[in-house]
Amino acid sequence: MKKVQSLICCLLAMTLFLSCGSSRNSGLDSPLWSVRMAESEMIRNPSLWMADFVTEKKWNYTQGLMGLAFLKLYDVTDDKRYFNYAKGYADSLIDADGIIYKYRMDNYNLDQVNPGKMMFILYDKTGDPRYEKVIQTLYRQLQNQPRTDEGGFWHKKIYPDQMWLDGLYMGAPFYAEYALRYNHPDDFRDVVNQFLIIASRTYDPVTGLYRHAFDASKKMAWADSITGQAPHAWGRAMGWFSMAIVDVLDFLPVDQPGRNELTGILQGMVQKLSEIQDPATGGWYQVPDQSGAEGNYIETSCTAMFAYSIFKGVRMGYLDGKYLDIAEKAYQGLLDNFIVTNPDGTVTMKNICGVAGLGGNPYRDGSYEYYIGEVIRDNDPKGVGPFILASLEHERIRK
Repeated sequence: MKKVQSLICCLLAMTLFLSCGSSRNSGLDSPLWSVRMAESEMIRNPSLWMADFVTEKKWNYTQGLMGLAFLKLYDVTDDKRYFNYAKGYADSLIDADGIIYKYRMDNYNLDQVNPGKMMFILYDKTGDPRYEKVIQTLYRQLQNQPRTDEGGFWHKKIYPDQMWLDGLYMGAPFYAEYALRYNHPDDFRDVVNQFLIIASRTYDPVTGLYRHAFDASKKMAWADSITGQAPHAWGRAMGWFSMAIVDVLDFLPVDQPGRNELTGILQGMVQKLSEIQDPATGGWYQVPDQSGAEGNYIETSCTAMFAYSIFKGVRMGYLDGKYLDIAEKAYQGLLDNFIVTNPDGTVTMKNICGVAGLGGNPYRDGSYEYYIGEVIRDNDPKGVGPFILASLEHERIRK
């Protein structure tokens, strides 16, 4: 009798174990890569603040990028776990009075605006006034953000007179959505001008690409003494720029002066990208103006960003449908060459540049050697987030 009872207990325990395991990892078997990557990320980082290889919670653009991707995934799947994953990050950093943990407005750092995009969705879904207070705080930052003489936002207070392509993604979509929601039509003109200024100042007519940044003062050692431009185009910076355009266009009025110029910038960029796309992998290089050079490599965050931008651009009518093949090749190339399924069923994204910037301490000179020498990581959120977004667009187009 005791043996029978022991056997029954063992069977029950095994059933419970298998049930829990199946429940925990069910999404890993999904046919949707957006879901598989999101499930993998939640296993790697049970709380969103843990993403980006950090040990302390921080209000940061990378978590803002990931949180937005998860909220968009929730909108498609209606799986509340994805909503709660993003909301949990916000709630871990915003106190009962709507104050952001360790946020300092006087740093005037555009990166800190990026998580604000999540706040619109969280406020819509919950009505929690804390999120609305954060929205107003970040808007006040933009109202006081230092500017170049032409009116372009400094990327950060510690980088005076500098505009980086990265900063357009960090600030402009939030700024445009705020203008739409709170009926600030004059702000649309300012949003458009941010793009027009940086596009005119970073465009390289020799390559047809956009350099990483420019220094209006031309004082930085990395800046060209005549143009103020950084020495090279950086793949992810252009990726941020392309995503910024397709996302800002969601909020600009159709008759907004300058809107056509933004779509023109996007169209020109995508045409050039189609010309330098790697034929073997469908990806783009870390330093795209040195494609194929020794030491250069296919960088997957910019590849995912470009795929997202092209998929969405075609879907929304900003781009000719002929470019869909370019995005398909890039996306399939990621799946075939850089997305790996692990023994536990999770998936890993490889070949992601950890970080790149200009100036600072230690000094980053913007040279080719600098960009190819930065750390390369697996599962960096700056690649994972855009991959989820690109997957959602791909899945939407292919329905």
